[in-house]
Amino acid sequence: MRYGAAADLASSVPRINAVIPADTGAMRLLIALACLAGAGSGMAIAQNIPLPRPRPPLWTEPHSFREAAGPDFNSADVSDVSTECDGRLGKIAVIDPMPRLIGPDACGGGDMVRLDAVLLAGGERIELKPAPVLRCNFAESLASWLHDEAAPRAKKLGAALRAVETYDDFECRSRNRVAGAKLSEHGKGDAVDLRAFVLADGREVGLTDVNVAKDFRDDLRESACHRFTTVLGPGSDSSHETHIHLDLLERRQGYRLCQWDVRTPPRTEIAARVPLPIPRPPVPAAAVNHERRL
Repeated sequence: MRYGAAADLASSVPRINAVIPADTGAMRLLIALACLAGAGSGMAIAQNIPLPRPRPPLWTEPHSFREAAGPDFNSADVSDVSTECDGRLGKIAVIDPMPRLIGPDACGGGDMVRLDAVLLAGGERIELKPAPVLRCNFAESLASWLHDEAAPRAKKLGAALRAVETYDDFECRSRNRVAGAKLSEHGKGDAVDLRAFVLADGREVGLTDVNVAKDFRDDLRESACHRFTTVLGPGSDSSHETHIHLDLLERRQGYRLCQWDVRTPPRTEIAARVPLPIPRPPVPAAAVNHERRL
């Protein structure tokens, strides 16, 4: 503390808050450099995080004919001469021979045909719509089944079989279109999916329709499971709820797969009539006293 004249002199001098001017340009430069340094460290941290591996492609585009044709391709087999299978099939069906179909890996193959119709006695035909593209040996099995077994069974419904609605045929894909799964028999032309039969009177008979006669579908299922090594329908998986899959896949020890549940319409439960309770007797009204107390 100050006393006397020195204190009076100090108290008489006003206090001044001095402002030191800052170099705003330099300060902004320092802030910008600090932000860049922070961003750079963040980028460096982000770059150190490993990214997930890319999914492998469904198939690699071939770079040569040999790679595209596959390891089983033999140029000596390429010919415009009809095969023995074409000759047999041509007697019971209307076909159009196709060129060798080439796809990735084992997809595709030779001796492919388009099956347009199956021939019946008297010049009648069973049209296939759309006409499936199949390997000749499988097309022969399908045509024989339609001719020998499906058509006679359809007649029991009251009209002749005139057309078959197909759902899928040759398609270069994996089983059930699952990435990484084994090649489907569709990719080899050895499978077909059927949706419905069309009768001569115009009726459409859905093969998985629960309202179609059950004995007809039971009989058709039994014949298909004897003719083909794979029969898939409702009950096999969610991919075959609306159509029937047929193929001739060879398995160990002759194992066959027959998974087609012939279903019936769901039962509609009718609630039993519950008798209503006896109504209560009416309650008599209480007597009214009209006398007034004065």
